[in-house]
Amino acid sequence: MNLEQNQTVSCPYCGEAVGIVVDCTLASQAFVEDCSVCCRPIDFSISVDDDGEIVSLRARRETG
Repeated sequence: MNLEQNQTVSCPYCGEAVGIVVDCTLASQAFVEDCSVCCRPIDFSISVDDDGEIVSLRARRETG
């Protein structure tokens, strides 16, 4: 089982590649992290299966 995975996603604001580390021991997680290029807040939503593999990873503009 993977404990952590490095992932690259496109920033929903500027489109640049942003690297994140996903904790694969959690089945579901949501967090906000600033883009390392444009500094705007990205809302991440991640689901991981029982084997520690990422099932879904969404990076969206922060709402609210």
